[in-house]
Amino acid sequence: MNRLLEYKKTSLLLIACCLLILNYNIISAGLTTNLFGILASIGLFFIGSRKTTFNVSYPLFALIFILEFISYRLHTKSLHLLALALFVCLLYYSFTQKFSFIALICILLFSSVFSTFFDYMTTEIKQVLCYYVYIVLKNFIAIDKIEGVNFYINNAKITVDTACMGLSMFKTGLLSGAFILTLEEKKQSKYFNILQIFLFCVVVIILNIISNYFRIITLILFQCTQENALHHTIGILCFLFYQIVPMLFLIRFLKPKIEETQIKKQQYKFLVILIGTIILFATSFEIKKIQPNNLLEDLSPEYFIQNGTWVNNEVFKISTPNKLIYIKTPAHNPLVCWTGNGYKIIAKKEIARGNEKIWQIKMEKNNMQYNSYWWYECGRKKYTSLPEVLLVKLFTNKSVRLINETTKNQ
Repeated sequence: MNRLLEYKKTSLLLIACCLLILNYNIISAGLTTNLFGILASIGLFFIGSRKTTFNVSYPLFALIFILEFISYRLHTKSLHLLALALFVCLLYYSFTQKFSFIALICILLFSSVFSTFFDYMTTEIKQVLCYYVYIVLKNFIAIDKIEGVNFYINNAKITVDTACMGLSMFKTGLLSGAFILTLEEKKQSKYFNILQIFLFCVVVIILNIISNYFRIITLILFQCTQENALHHTIGILCFLFYQIVPMLFLIRFLKPKIEETQIKKQQYKFLVILIGTIILFATSFEIKKIQPNNLLEDLSPEYFIQNGTWVNNEVFKISTPNKLIYIKTPAHNPLVCWTGNGYKIIAKKEIARGNEKIWQIKMEKNNMQYNSYWWYECGRKKYTSLPEVLLVKLFTNKSVRLINETTKNQ
């Protein structure tokens, strides 16, 4: 029996290596964007895992199945990469019966899925933070007005740049909180329960909002919204003072209570891993297939595609004297694309065009202002929600595109 078990373990390790090799390009792309966070999360998982009476095999398998079903249908590499990471956690748990819920949160946090979600929320987060900064500062300094992320002070315009939305600070704050919880568990030789971990994560998120809030206030007071040494120094000091120090203080009042438990060996764990492996291999081969985007299929005749050009296989561009039109795959977020090209997003809101809703962005570059309108389209119907339009595609397999029209303000 021991030899059979050892044979199973060896086989599973070989299968895991084959999956890594098969998905090398996807894994290397994911590591490029979040190398430090991913490695730190995996290290935290191995260091902070503990034996648990809660059987995580089935919840993990269910989550992997859902992610792979979506990846198989939509060819979503970011979800497939997350499923691979969760499969590694499932293998480790099956071998050792140890699991770390704290590290699992970090793995989800540093996945491309969370980054994509945060990218779609950054404009709203910045505008809300800037508005409340204006509410406070107008009582102390003479602020003429505020427009989105632009502060007008003494006839000078100060713009809060994209870096001040704090995605890196948000991730680093939660990762730091996870290490603090894990070190406290090692120190006390006991473990936090799920409720304690959840409450501490909520506290860290609140501290992150406070940290970014005071960061923006300080940057405006010093009129240092452009990235330089002072800008980054202020960010680091706010992170230390408003996040790390409060976390180290609060952890003294949050004591772990759960002791190491003895658990029984679980049945059918090899079968769960075998089925999960088959699903992962099937998705890995499917996701390597080149899928036609069909971006111009059933496109409205108002777009003169004969005047357009392909920027690449995911972007079609149409230039007119008064308008610039991009037709893209839904993976391209206009907010990210515009800011990446040096445009500053001033405001974003949902407006009506006919009987349907679309997004309007006000932005500027080189003292010129632009209006950018965009929406997702599936079967000639417009959507403003990416999850909604992908849900339609998931079950109908219809082509989905993103249309972005930009005009210059006169």
